[in-house]
Amino acid sequence: MTSLDPARQEVFRLYGNRLRTRVCGICIIDDRLLMVRHKGIGPTDTFWCPPGGGIQFGENALDALRREFLEETGLVIEPGELLFVNEFMQPPLHAMELFFTTRIVSGDVKLGIDPEMTDGNQIIYEVKLMTMEEIKSFPQKEVHHMFTYCNALDDIFHLKGYLEH
Repeated sequence: MTSLDPARQEVFRLYGNRLRTRVCGICIIDDRLLMVRHKGIGPTDTFWCPPGGGIQFGENALDALRREFLEETGLVIEPGELLFVNEFMQPPLHAMELFFTTRIVSGDVKLGIDPEMTDGNQIIYEVKLMTMEEIKSFPQKEVHHMFTYCNALDDIFHLKGYLEH
């Protein structure tokens, strides 16, 4: 994918060159982590990360996480404990990400959308439950930076404080 790709251009137009506050949820089902595959975020066509997204003005973090999960995965969740904060920096993108545990209330996992993106430029194109071995099989630039600190799913729950990328 080149820098001229319409989806990447839209991502940079919407989110680039400004600091965003994002929420992300850790959702484990049957010893697998729920992951969302994006295009237009990283340097390649693939970027896997836990579900989440930007907090809207006037929206609290927990409500934003509930909304993002429903939009991206079709799941109704209840946010739990704040685990850690990650600073995501891949210019022109810069975000402070708050990672929470989650509990599923209802719904079935399905491919959702990013409503900020136009129909022809959707950046979410897969939702999948993955083992840590599957996550680790991708090159580091294709998965969220948090996984450099983890060798097993349980390691995610031991991440605390501030992580920098």
